[in-house]
Amino acid sequence: MRDIVRQKTSLTEEIEIILNEQIKLEAKASALYLAMASWCDQHGFLYSSEFFYKQSGEEREHMLKIFKYVNDVGGKAFSPEVAGIPQDFDSLKSVFVGGLEQEIANTQALNRVVDLCYKVKDYTTAHFMQWFLKEQIEEEFIFRRALELFEVIGEEGVGTYMIDKKIPDIKYTHE
Repeated sequence: MRDIVRQKTSLTEEIEIILNEQIKLEAKASALYLAMASWCDQHGFLYSSEFFYKQSGEEREHMLKIFKYVNDVGGKAFSPEVAGIPQDFDSLKSVFVGGLEQEIANTQALNRVVDLCYKVKDYTTAHFMQWFLKEQIEEEFIFRRALELFEVIGEEGVGTYMIDKKIPDIKYTHE
């Protein structure tokens, strides 16, 4: 039965597998950002907390976009298990460093998806993934600008408080 269904979709098995891996990565990012939001909340960094709550929601939306796409084109999306999410962080800066590392890993994973799409000539999925690649430019930009605040303002005295207050002002305007 599975082979009959597979014949009725343009989605290859290898693309379905890598898209399910991307679904898991987006779910992991959402959970990580939720943990970061909680840590920021507990340590009085309310602006950063709101930033990470929003980021968590966005990653969940990304996961659902891919999840629905897989099902829409005749594949089978799997609800991911997410474990091993850190709940404690050394500092506000380490939270943002972790966020940038997560975004870079996500960009690299998305590039692998698109690369495989071109190799197997799945131009439909490659086209679908373009939105995610464009989104990554903004995601990495925002985390880099946040980390620049630590260099410019510094963490001494009220520095961390000032950095937290500046987080909502970071916008990507190069669209």
